[in-house]
Amino acid sequence: MTATTTPTSTLALRLGLAAVAALAVNTAIALVASALDDGGLGMGLAPVAYLPLTLVGLLAGAFGWTLIARRAPHALRVVVPAVLVLTWVPDLLLLAAGATAANVVGLMFMHLVVTAAVVTAMRRTSAPTA
Repeated sequence: MTATTTPTSTLALRLGLAAVAALAVNTAIALVASALDDGGLGMGLAPVAYLPLTLVGLLAGAFGWTLIARRAPHALRVVVPAVLVLTWVPDLLLLAAGATAANVVGLMFMHLVVTAAVVTAMRRTSAPTA
């Protein structure tokens, strides 16, 4: 079985579109979570915090996807959800620091959005062929 790879320009376009979509959706989530935060910390809900981190998460996810897809593509079905759950641990720890549930749930949704953007952009980058 051989693998066909996606051209770099196509991959860059997919990641660019995924970044724009993730940034837009995360902005909407941050606005809703901030409105519901009622005097909480608002941790991570400011654009200066979540915009660059959305891009970093997208690039890190794409890099990780590429590494895993080359060595064990079937492992992605386990690794992607496991990494998503691990990104939620710091969010949940914010509850102990005084963050509100709206803040924490907002951040958790933001991580889900970045994960979905990476999966959507990368899922057809290495398709096995017979």
